[in-house]
Amino acid sequence: MPLSSKTEEHKMLSISDVAKHNSKESCWIIIAGRVYDVTDFVDAHPGGPGVILRYAGKDATLEYEPIHPAGTIEKNIPKDRHLGPVAIERSFIESLKQRPETSPSLPEVLPLSACKSLLDLRIVAEKKLTPKARVYFQSAVETFSALRANDKQWKNVSFRPRVLRNVSKVSMKCEIMGVDSSLPIFIAPAAMAGLGHPDGERCLARGATRMAIPQCVATYASVAHEDIVSSWTTDPGRRGSAPVFQLYVPRQKKDARDLILKAKSLGFKALVVTVDSPVIGKRDDDDQFKALQDLEAGVQSPSNILAPLPGQEADTLRGLHCSDFEWSDLIWVREIWGDKPIILKGIQTAEDALYATQYDINGIYLSNHGGRQLDYAPGSLETLLEIKKYCPEVVKKVEVYLDGGVWRGSDVVKALCLGARAVGLGRGFMFALSAYGTEGVIKAIQILSDEIQTTMRLLGVTDISELNESYVNTVRLERKLFSARI
Repeated sequence: MPLSSKTEEHKMLSISDVAKHNSKESCWIIIAGRVYDVTDFVDAHPGGPGVILRYAGKDATLEYEPIHPAGTIEKNIPKDRHLGPVAIERSFIESLKQRPETSPSLPEVLPLSACKSLLDLRIVAEKKLTPKARVYFQSAVETFSALRANDKQWKNVSFRPRVLRNVSKVSMKCEIMGVDSSLPIFIAPAAMAGLGHPDGERCLARGATRMAIPQCVATYASVAHEDIVSSWTTDPGRRGSAPVFQLYVPRQKKDARDLILKAKSLGFKALVVTVDSPVIGKRDDDDQFKALQDLEAGVQSPSNILAPLPGQEADTLRGLHCSDFEWSDLIWVREIWGDKPIILKGIQTAEDALYATQYDINGIYLSNHGGRQLDYAPGSLETLLEIKKYCPEVVKKVEVYLDGGVWRGSDVVKALCLGARAVGLGRGFMFALSAYGTEGVIKAIQILSDEIQTTMRLLGVTDISELNESYVNTVRLERKLFSARI
């Protein structure tokens, strides 16, 4: 128990007396030979409770004095919490001052609590991933130009903050593809999450429902779609939102009908139709890894592609999906799916964005497939600026989503300023689940929430609906825009 106000000023406390008060419930510290009861101040400390609790029951002089003006603790701690001097030899104080300053040792694998960015989670994941998983998660098409475009685009947009506004309360809630969300982000579709964690997409589902953001479930998920939906509906920590379904149209269109009907019966709230994959991009790292696996297994891959015999038609090279899926096919997709939202994923030009509005769809999803399809494809933010320049009416007619190279909450805010409704993250969440499973996914969402609301407050904004072009400078990115008339 903390000493009462009747504690006599001249009473000398011992080091052992102080050491007993080493918890959040009763926290004493020593500053310059005097003892203070800071129990009631722990949560109010500007640097967070951890700064004080590291020195609970100990001498904090060397940590305190270099960064606080004289008299700070005396002014902030009530008089009745000034407990008096501590019996400590002067020689001990001098020895403390002579002790060299050391930084905390960094463990080989950063603990979850010490991960402060999505990049931290990525570093942890990369130390845990198998070679196959590492290649799959990090691979991109040919020269990696499209992947680099995703990363670079965010650096070419800067903020224009407004000041002296009341930003004590901030709202980040929104609706994404017909689903309520606590944040303007969602888990983008990415296949084979099981390469990173045995529970695969279940980790994503648990994290998403506990933090109330949508998950876009991939056609090629490593977990049965039924199990993913079950993780959403039965998780004891469920707090809201819902899953949506990403559709690859198979080679045979009739198989797409079966997938759509199954997604509908499972209760997915929206259909996200991928339209940028009539063939699979040439991902050298993926192809090389598979070739080496084949060689190791004694399987000899053909060194070239043989031409068809006369009268025969060649198969579509890399044609894993339907290569004759066209705009007119959206009509039967709508008929099967019903009246729930349909989003077209993979829009990369203003022309296609405008053309999409002529069909019965609810939104477009700007994406170059994480840099994994067409080499030298534009980044999604560049596509969004192109739309705003040549056909701004698109943003008013349909919802606009995007992904690609998003690692920070500030990236999300930039996209919202330019008209996006919400932003998807793929690799970020794949690395998060690979690092720490469900807890890693939750941590990633918490980090993004912190970064989004901090960015909003520093911009002078209290609701995401207030964000607009006046808060960003896009001049550097505009230099790259397509210049011909559409």
